[in-house]
Amino acid sequence: MSPGATSAATGRGPRATEARLLVFVVLLTAGAAALLALTESAEPPLEALIYPGALAIGAVFAHAAVRAAAPHADPLLLPLAVLLNGLGLVFVRRIDMVRDTDLAAAQTVWTLVSIAVLCGVVLFIRRVDVLSSYQYTFGLATIVLLVLPMVPGLTAGIINGARLWIRVAGMTFQPGELAKITLVLFLAGYLERKRALLSVATQRFGPILLPAARHLAPLLLATGAALVVMAGLRDLGSALLFFGAFIALLYIATGRLAYPAIGALAFAVGSFVVYHLFGHVRVRIRIWIDPWERVSDEGYQIAQSLFAFGTGGLTGTGLGFGRPQDIPFSETDAIFAVVGEELGLLGATAMLLTFVLLVARGFKVGLTARDEFGTLLATGLTIIVGLQTFVIIGGLTRLVPLTGITLPFVSYGGSSLVANYVIIALLLRVSDESRGSTAGRTGARRTRKAAA
Repeated sequence: MSPGATSAATGRGPRATEARLLVFVVLLTAGAAALLALTESAEPPLEALIYPGALAIGAVFAHAAVRAAAPHADPLLLPLAVLLNGLGLVFVRRIDMVRDTDLAAAQTVWTLVSIAVLCGVVLFIRRVDVLSSYQYTFGLATIVLLVLPMVPGLTAGIINGARLWIRVAGMTFQPGELAKITLVLFLAGYLERKRALLSVATQRFGPILLPAARHLAPLLLATGAALVVMAGLRDLGSALLFFGAFIALLYIATGRLAYPAIGALAFAVGSFVVYHLFGHVRVRIRIWIDPWERVSDEGYQIAQSLFAFGTGGLTGTGLGFGRPQDIPFSETDAIFAVVGEELGLLGATAMLLTFVLLVARGFKVGLTARDEFGTLLATGLTIIVGLQTFVIIGGLTRLVPLTGITLPFVSYGGSSLVANYVIIALLLRVSDESRGSTAGRTGARRTRKAAA
């Protein structure tokens, strides 16, 4: 019997820990849903338990898939994702109550679809290093996914000032969410093979030494093309995520400070150019500096978000007693402001710490990966989640200019939910490979000691 099987049998292995945490997460979600329903009627209606019930079913299938195909994987990744997803369902339902919409039902369906995708990735991708062989395919897929919203017959048109969605079988989907994953797969595969060549500087660019252009060019072409397409689509928030992941992975792979230094310079120049090319960027910067100047117009969303945080105070107004209807796009861009109003600083901090813990576990997976591709892949995917969380929460609190992206797992949006569960699935696979090899070595040592 393997060490993992023995641990699971005694209830002390990673899957046993994961199971207990998932039970706690589902119960917490069910309790929050029931409390929210009690604000409408003295007795919570049966439909209030539909959303946590569906989440529980999804959690059972996800746990079964991970137990079967990745028994040594990190036990916290899946419960943390399901917790954020469950809280997101509760707050989307909260917004439905004041806007007479049914977004929570759609988000529940997307939750089950996303968990099914996670199960598929975990079950069918048994070795993550196989993906490194398709680096250029993933690079091409990134460009194709980003261009799809401009293809006649597929495009869903301009929504909220940006052309980011496609329409298939009556459903809208944002392919750029999946492009974030394919870009990281391309970068991880390319940097794994070219790490040594990119670490050696042979050409001078002003005061900075750089590697040969033929080794750096594919990276710059793929990433630059993605950034240009996103700028054309006015998806500057995702462009920032792509650029941040690119610079971070380049530095992690080579250890050369020249890359982040050049990246910082390029970011400054790019920001200057974008500021003068795009009027909506200038508006966002002015709103960031002084939202009260246009509080009845472009600054209304950020002003209402700040009012919501202020109203929430330390402990919040209580679940179901805020005013999310006053915040534009509260179900997507500004759902964290709804959390801050109804759960207060304590609740918002708890959610933020959940994200911090998820990112920390992701980085741990990268640090303990058994090969360089696994390290770069896990780190890049974690950086995407961390940067996205920072950008949207920082925008709502006026730490950085606000951009229209979703809060991972929490905001309404099926495309984002599917992509984030794929990220969790890949992290689980990398974690299982590294922890499984460690468990195997530990078991072998114990066997040798017992034989001696």
